[in-house]
Formats: sequence, C-alpha cells, structure tokens
Amino acid sequence: MSIRRRTVLCIGFGQLICWGISYYLIGAFGEMIVADLGWSRTRVYGGFSVALVVMGIWSPFVGRLIDAHGGRTAMAAGSGLTALGCIGLALSHGVVGYYASWVCLGLAMRLTLYEAAFAALARLGGPEARRPMSQITLFGGLSSSVFWPIGFFLASHFTWRGALVAYAGFALLTVPLYLAIPKDRHSAATDGKPLSDQSAKQPPARDRMLIAGLFCLIVVMTNVLSSAMSAHMIGILEGLGVAAATAVGIGTLRGIGQFGARLGEVLFGARLHPLNLYLIAVALLPISFAIGLMTPEMLAAAFVFALLFGAGNGLVTIGQGTVPLVLFDPATYGAYVGKLLVPGFLFSAASPLLFAFVIERFGERTAIGVCCGMALVALAAAALLRRRNGTA
Repeated sequence: MSIRRRTVLCIGFGQLICWGISYYLIGAFGEMIVADLGWSRTRVYGGFSVALVVMGIWSPFVGRLIDAHGGRTAMAAGSGLTALGCIGLALSHGVVGYYASWVCLGLAMRLTLYEAAFAALARLGGPEARRPMSQITLFGGLSSSVFWPIGFFLASHFTWRGALVAYAGFALLTVPLYLAIPKDRHSAATDGKPLSDQSAKQPPARDRMLIAGLFCLIVVMTNVLSSAMSAHMIGILEGLGVAAATAVGIGTLRGIGQFGARLGEVLFGARLHPLNLYLIAVALLPISFAIGLMTPEMLAAAFVFALLFGAGNGLVTIGQGTVPLVLFDPATYGAYVGKLLVPGFLFSAASPLLFAFVIERFGERTAIGVCCGMALVALAAAALLRRRNGTA
C-alpha cells in the first residue's frame, strides 16, 4: 500500500514533539538540575545514559512487536510512558526516583522515536517507505530548535520541574497522532517477494556479516556523537567562551541544519543511491568538528559547526532508516534492524558520562577532538560499506 500523507503528517508531528520532550530534555534542563539538586554532572547526565541502555535492551523486542502488529498501539503507549517519565522527573528529589523516571523514558523513547517510526513505515510501505522516512525526519529535525527555547522559557517562569509537567502535557497530545497510524501491512511483509529492483539487490551471503558489521559500526559512532552533542553542545560552547544566551541560540542552529539538509534530501535525494547519500552525510561530521575547534578564536566557527553538524547528523539519521531497505529484507526490517541498533544504543549510553568526564578533566577542545576522531572512523566505515555493496 502507499503511505498516505495524513499518516506521514501524524507521525511527523509526533516526532517533532517526542524528540523535543525526551531525547533533548537533558540538553535543556541538565545544568538546571545540577544546580538545583546539587548533584554532580555525572549523576545527572547518567540518567540519560540509563535511558539509552534501556532503549538498547528493548530494541529487538520493539522491532519484532512493530513488525507483527504495526506502530499504532506501540507508539501511542510510548507517548503515555513519556508523560509518566516527565512527571516522574518533575517529582524527583532522590536518586532512585530520578533514575526510575529515566528508565521509563528509555522505553518510551524506543517506542516513539525514529527507530520505531521507521519500522512502522517499513511495515506499511516496504521498499517504498524511503520518501516517507525522509519526510518525517523534517519534523524531528526541528525538535531541538523548537523545544530548547520552549524549555528554557518554561523553566524561567515555572522552574525546570514546572517545565517538565508541561512536557508531560505535550506527550499526551501525541497519543491521538500515533493512534491514527493504519494497521495495514505492505504485501512484501506477508509474501516475502521483493517489490522493487532496489529491494532485490541483496548482497551475497558471504558479505552480509561484514556489511551488517560496518553498518553497525557507523551507527555506534554516529549515535555516540549525537547523544554527546545533545547533552553537551551548549555546555561545550559556553566552555569555549561563548556567552550562555548565545550558546543556546547557536545550539538551535543544529536543528536548522538538520531541517535544511533533510529538506534537500526530500526534494533531490531520489537522485542519489542511499549509500552514496549516507557517505556524504557521514563526511560532514568530521568537517564540522574540525571547524568547531576554531571557536575560541573565531565565533563564526561555532555557527558553522552547529549548522554542519546538524546537517550531517540529520542526513545520517535518514540513512539509518533507508540504507537497511537496500541492504536487508524489508519484510523483517523492524526485527533485524532492531538487533543492529543495540550496540549503538548501549555505546551511546556511555557518551554523556564519557564526555562529561573528558570535559571536566581535559576541557572542551579535547572533547571536540575526540568527536572528530570518532567521526573519521565512521567515515572510513561508510566508504568501505559503499565499496563492498558495489554502489556506483
């Protein structure tokens, strides 16, 4: 079946809200929580790490669940859990309640964010889901640009606790959006026959393990970088000498970069093979971090850094959804990709803690340098993946 525009809009608006009130939550309120509760950054940002571990643990199960039953009920339930997690954080005064709330948010994020949305779209559209996947990322790409300012505004008037209560209300608004997802299934999911030439071009069996390993390595590196920047981008910019208000403004450019790059992909991306686009996307990451190292001497570098990182990260996210449609069987998209995402979730779970340690011990410039090195590893893996798949 073709995926209706109404479905894309409902999932897209759900992504805009859910990313902003869950994944980007710690970036908006982390320093406020540190100051209010008097905890170390490691303890505060460790909650986000716990959530990412939970996402990894539940990833294969959620993938199989959506393959079997679709995204409607699973994603709506995730929205309810997001609201519960936000309320839990707002009421937390001790470590147990704080971390329990992040456990709840971890499961909620796995049920509501791109990984679940991509699996739901793959179930509905099979190989034809590439364009809808790109389209919903247009909405999610604006999440930090929309919700970081909203979060700071709400916190300035109602404290971070009051802001999180409002976030719970936003979460509940997404329940009817996800309930609007059809229960239908693409015919490829039932008869196992490829529906396009692209889906039929599966790699030889001897290369499947290597290809899966390369894809997994790219996911690990890019997810670690994404979670690190989600938690610490504003703090890193402040540490490099950028004023707090300016750092928040620059941080929102990440979302603008994501949106712009994804819009370009929606309009012109059909001309590029997904693996070629993936390679270009990953290549933007080391360039952005290299420019970011110039920030202390040149403020304009911070603006370029945020825009380029956002553009690269935005396209990488699309690639994580569309590249598996080329490499693997769309009929088992959710279950297979769910397994490959586990290492990415688990390694990225350590990212906020690792980078908090690096920043405190070695400084912001070193943290950016580490990011640049990891981005180069991802770029090498993306180049090899493209070569082994025989993409022109």
